[in-house]
Order: sequence, then C-alpha cells, then structure tokens
Amino acid sequence: MSIPAEPQSRFSIGSSRNMWDIVRPILKNRFVLYIISVVCFLYLWDFIAVHRVFGSYMPRWVEVISKMGSMMAEPLATKTLLEHLWASLSRVLIGFVLAVVTGVALGLFMAMNRQVNAFVKPVFDLLKPMPPISWISLSILWFGIGETSKIFIIWVGAVVPCVINAYNGIRLIDPELYDVVRMLGGKPRDEAVQVVMPAAFPAIFAGIQISLSSAWACVVAAELVAARSGIGFIINLGMNLSEPSMIVGGMAIIALIAWVIALSVEWLERWLCPWKRELQNG
Repeated sequence: MSIPAEPQSRFSIGSSRNMWDIVRPILKNRFVLYIISVVCFLYLWDFIAVHRVFGSYMPRWVEVISKMGSMMAEPLATKTLLEHLWASLSRVLIGFVLAVVTGVALGLFMAMNRQVNAFVKPVFDLLKPMPPISWISLSILWFGIGETSKIFIIWVGAVVPCVINAYNGIRLIDPELYDVVRMLGGKPRDEAVQVVMPAAFPAIFAGIQISLSSAWACVVAAELVAARSGIGFIINLGMNLSEPSMIVGGMAIIALIAWVIALSVEWLERWLCPWKRELQNG
C-alpha cells in the first residue's frame, strides 16, 4: 500500500527538522569547528598540490611532515631541526623581551610626562615608519653577522607596536577616572596603580601581540640574509636547493611556534587582567 502524499511529506519534513536539531548544536561547538577548519584546509592544500595549481613547487602536506621528520634526525649544516628551531626561538625571545621592556616603559613615560613626550615623540614619529628590514645592512656594519645584529633587527621591529599601544592606552583613559581617585583622597601613586595600569593593560597586551608577529617576521628576514642556523636559514636553503618541502615546513613551524607563544601571552593577559571581559558571538 502506498503512503498518502500528505503524511509522507510531513514525515520527511519532520525528519529533516529532527536531523537539523541534532546537527545544529554540534556545529555551534567551537572545537568541532576547529576540526572542520583544519580538515578543510588540509584537503584544499592537498588538492592544490595534487593538481599542480602552482606547478611542481607545492608539496603535499604529507611530504612536508616526512621532510621535517627526516630533518629531526639528519643534521643540516651541523644542526638538527630542533637546534635550528632553538636558534630562531632564542633570538626571538631575547629581542622580543627587550622590545617589550623598553617599548612599554618608553610609551608610558611619553604618555605620563609632557617633557618626555615633547623630547622623544618627534624622533620616534620620524623613525617608526621605517621598515625593520631596511636596518639589516646597517646592523651588519655595526654589529657584524653574529647574534647581536639579528637581535637588534628583532628589537627594531617589535619595539614600535609596544610604544604606540602603551602610549595610546594611557592617553585614551577617561579623565573622569582620575577625578574619582582625587575625590576619594587618592595620591598620584594611587592614580597610577588604580587607574593607569588597569586601564592601559589591555592596550599594552594588544601591542605585545602585534610585536610578537613582527619579531618572527624580522628573525626570518635577518636569517635569510646572514645566518648558518635558524628556520630562516632552512627556508633560504630550501629555495637554493629547489626543495619546496623545506620552505613550506619552515613556514609551518614558525606559524605553529608563534601560535603557541601567542596563546601564552593571551593566558598571561587573562591572569593579569581578570576584569577584562571577552566579547563572545552568539
């Protein structure tokens, strides 16, 4: 016996609604979306490599993993992959920490002291548009091709966002907040502790995040020019040897390590700024 048309349509519509009610909560789970995003990215990567969209110079992601695995055991220029990674990471951390300490301090002094601002800001505004890469040749002449020149380039690239965000974080504080502290009998020290630092921390950490990205870009640029170790050296060597797996692998390692450090900075921000509310969609 055939099912009447009307009940059949109701059954199909109800089934689709029940299925959607099951799928919708799953798709709203961010971890599920993370997995879907990574799977789609790897599939697109493999599709581009297999169909040679960019010629023969786009390796499959399996080939990149295999190449990086072989470099873990086989030394390249007397160093394994982990040793090259540590060389780049140590340069980034030293230059990044120096940039954060000096940049945040300079930005705070410029924002809180008019004399310092008048003395420093004209020179800073003149130098900040200059690309950090343009300092490479001069840094080699000043410091040679050793570690100092590379750390200097990283510092130049990472210090500017720290200064700008620390400066703007102070300047954009509502003046009424200072009045409230004074009305309650607070002293200038109380203004700095209870108003300046809590209000400026989010902007400072935003500058730290930007400076971290700049630090990795600068270390790769410095290692491409004059280095016998580091991820930038691996990328440059892969280009000279026409080994796209080395190039893409170096890029992937930089992205992964930078992502881990960025998560650490975000965790530190949440720990130091418990009052900051995160915006959530939906």
